[in-house]
Amino acid sequence: MSRGETHNFITMDRVVFLLLCFTPVVWCYPSGLVTDSCDNMTPNHGASAQTGSAPYTVTVGQTSFNIGDQVTVQLQGTSSFRGFLLKATAVGSQNAVGSFSGPITGAQLLTCSQKSNSAVSHTSASPKTSIQATWTADASASGTPIQFSATFVQSTRTFWVAVKSPVLTFTGESAGSSTSPAITTSTTSVNASMSISNAQCGDTKTCFSQPFNCDPSASSDCYFMSAMMLSTSNGAIHYEMTGPSNGYIAFGFSDDQIMGNDDIYICGMDSRGLPTLQHAYSTGKTTPKTISLGDVSNLTATMQNNVISCSFITTNAISTQRSISSNQNYYILFAYGPSSNGQITPHTGTFTSSDKIDFSKVQLLATKSETPAIVKAHGALMLISWMTTGSLGMIVARYLKGMARGHKMFGKDHWFVVHVPVMCVTVAATIIAFIIIFVYGQGWAGGAHPVLGCLIMILSFIQPIIAFLRCGPQHPTRYVFNWTHSLNALVIKILAVAAIFTGLELIDGSDSQWMVKTMSGFTAWECLFYVFMEAHFRWKIHTTDTIESKTTNTDNLLVVVYFLGNIAFLVALLIGIGTATVVP
Repeated sequence: MSRGETHNFITMDRVVFLLLCFTPVVWCYPSGLVTDSCDNMTPNHGASAQTGSAPYTVTVGQTSFNIGDQVTVQLQGTSSFRGFLLKATAVGSQNAVGSFSGPITGAQLLTCSQKSNSAVSHTSASPKTSIQATWTADASASGTPIQFSATFVQSTRTFWVAVKSPVLTFTGESAGSSTSPAITTSTTSVNASMSISNAQCGDTKTCFSQPFNCDPSASSDCYFMSAMMLSTSNGAIHYEMTGPSNGYIAFGFSDDQIMGNDDIYICGMDSRGLPTLQHAYSTGKTTPKTISLGDVSNLTATMQNNVISCSFITTNAISTQRSISSNQNYYILFAYGPSSNGQITPHTGTFTSSDKIDFSKVQLLATKSETPAIVKAHGALMLISWMTTGSLGMIVARYLKGMARGHKMFGKDHWFVVHVPVMCVTVAATIIAFIIIFVYGQGWAGGAHPVLGCLIMILSFIQPIIAFLRCGPQHPTRYVFNWTHSLNALVIKILAVAAIFTGLELIDGSDSQWMVKTMSGFTAWECLFYVFMEAHFRWKIHTTDTIESKTTNTDNLLVVVYFLGNIAFLVALLIGIGTATVVP
């Protein structure tokens, strides 16, 4: 054999040798024989698992089980996956329990934790979007809640590890005797009932509630959340939350006091009307995105007398994208609202902690904090503008044109000299109030209040332009100006009152909402005197047959009484705004 032939022979020999050595490795994953990954559920691909939300879910056909029960498990995805590994474990353990039965389309049974048929995996690398398997509970699953975990593989370097299903509770009854749990009992815990109270708040657990320091075990109107550190080594924390709701309650961890980039736990009703726990993440003022429940154990979820409650232990690290740490301090956001067919809808109520939660310390978190001065200034300006100065300008223009008849000031009637400056002050204050709150809020804040504010700003800006372009008093189309100017002022007034009501609701943190009620009295007071003055105005027209009637002593008396009451209401509300302590 020549030297060249010898070299070629050695080269081919090495190639064949390498192929023989690595072929089992290459083909073991497409075949799904991944028993080496049974314990940690991690593929040996030489790459790291994805940390973001998985586009796959693991769902089960029931919320509790007995020995001998058969549970349907469904793997689904919004995109296809090529490989998977599914097993059931006791919560907090890696050892497989129970057994799966075949045949399963596109899948095979594996031996994990030295237990036959205790896991399911793929048989080929063909794309798939759904796998359904049947799991049977045996003695190995007795006495503990269990959870299904699945690893999904899109490609060699793209995979998600241990995507978890909801927890199934062991009921302890004989096989086949279980019934669907009633909505008034726990559906996801060993316990049949749950009692959450403010006992030990400030001693062993951090509590956050509205009203402050309320006791959920004594009051059904108490929204409550607690956190108790169980272990500093693995970051295990016991959370509780409860509150009245026909849909859901939720708490989240945030770097600030505004919704967005928050790690959230939702205790709500699923599509079957049963209480359950969800883990979610919010990216803004939109519906949070559901993510894997993660490392959650000892889960209890109940719905009793329209009060929904959840209690659970988790070692999940808190993530707001800007920070990921079990030792990081965060503000607590609490929200509640309705749900529809298991999907949460926009919350109807929310409150925020005044301080960040420090997991190394036991705290009583308060919901109250000082309202920013710029917000108070905005509210005060709008209140003065459209409940006092604006009202004065409108009353003078409508009812007091006859005052000081025959006397001029700067060549104008006295009523006009009063009306113009007062309304200019009103418009200027409205513009200032709009600008400072818009700059403070750094954009659109949502809700009815900013919409009303924008409409008021636009119409207030138009009003002086209309006045500047008016025609002379004797012009045949003067009536067009009179009606347009008057109607625009009336619309602004109505919108301003509505905006003040919605604004006071945002900053009135009292249980009685006394500022809102005071504003109702203020509005009623104005309406009453508008009726009196309009009636007197109409009477003068009919008795003197002219709109330019002289101002009478009755007019003066009505105006004086009106403004005494106006100032009293104004001062009361300004004091309320000045002492407001709820962050809007």
